[in-house]
Amino acid sequence: MNSQWRTIGILACTQIISWGSLYYAFSILAPNIQRELGWSPTLVFGAYSWSLLIAGLVATPIGILLDRHGGQMVMGTGSVVCGIGFFLLSDARSPVAYVTSWTILGLAMGLTLYEAAFATINRKFAATGRQAISTLTLFAGFASTIFWPLTQELNTLVGWRDSYLWFGATQLLVCLPLHLMLGREQSKSAAVVQTGRRSHTLAEAVRHPAFWKLALAFSANIFVFSALSVHLIPLLQEMGHSARIAILMSMLIGPLQVVGRILERTVARNTAPQLIGKFCFSALPAALAVILLFGVQAWAIACFCILYGLSNGVITIVRGTLPQAMFGSENYGAISGAMAGPALLAKASGPIIAAWVTNQGGTPTLLIAILFGVALVSVALYFSAVGRATLQVTATDVPPT
Repeated sequence: MNSQWRTIGILACTQIISWGSLYYAFSILAPNIQRELGWSPTLVFGAYSWSLLIAGLVATPIGILLDRHGGQMVMGTGSVVCGIGFFLLSDARSPVAYVTSWTILGLAMGLTLYEAAFATINRKFAATGRQAISTLTLFAGFASTIFWPLTQELNTLVGWRDSYLWFGATQLLVCLPLHLMLGREQSKSAAVVQTGRRSHTLAEAVRHPAFWKLALAFSANIFVFSALSVHLIPLLQEMGHSARIAILMSMLIGPLQVVGRILERTVARNTAPQLIGKFCFSALPAALAVILLFGVQAWAIACFCILYGLSNGVITIVRGTLPQAMFGSENYGAISGAMAGPALLAKASGPIIAAWVTNQGGTPTLLIAILFGVALVSVALYFSAVGRATLQVTATDVPPT
């Protein structure tokens, strides 16, 4: 089997399982956790948000480890950490044990999810990493489609504790062996030869204004997406739409994410990620403007979901390919990890801040207007970052060793 397809196949399986169990399953199991333990929503959901904060804090050191040791060791370790976290969570009976479990699972997120997979791909296939990342996200996009009904069925049959026990066993029995099958990646010097460029070091990248503009642009963008992922259906209902229409329209988002990734993989396969990112970032405020101006109309909700879904589907690919395009492959893990850290913090805070706005008596229009403003900031930052001359240094500029 072709080495690239073998790697994509391995990571597609582990990403579906890891995203499904670490991210999507919680929304199904959280009500049962709260009901059994009698804890407040603040504790139950706050511990999960805390895990996202942990993932953001560890993103940079994990990226450095990926650059030095590759995905086989780092992602394999992540499967073990994830299994331990799930086992502890399945037996958590006190707030301390519950928060500790999610702290460990936050570390596991940093070791196993997209950022780690993207760094592994870029280290193995520097010159063709973009196509591999695009293909991986296409398959991994089915994680929610698989794990929402699977988790619901498990929850009905065995309850939330045994569901997490099964997820932990799956990490150790399926994901760990698959990650160990990734094999060793090419050396850093081979990546330079493939791309014909000398990469920026992490220190060089973080000193460049474009790095921070991109980091803040992705953070603002994902803040909006994370807020809407939790509050979209209630917002649509408060705007006068029935629960049936709100759910039906929201169901468009998942398939359109896949459509967006297919278009990126085919129609836009030769387009620079900087240009693709311009369309993705611009689509979000456009979608919010439609719902802000015409939100009482069903056609406006459909238009919003189309733009929102397409943008969200492709932005993941841009986030995975842009650091390589602008800063090079050699230190991709460290640079992309540092860039992802603020975005993961924003992802954790988005739903909490949106809930605070609504709890303070804010109307749906006010919340959407705030998110629209944040989306405009993300567009301005992104255009400013990629509008500069290329940051790459050619291989001929590398001093002899």
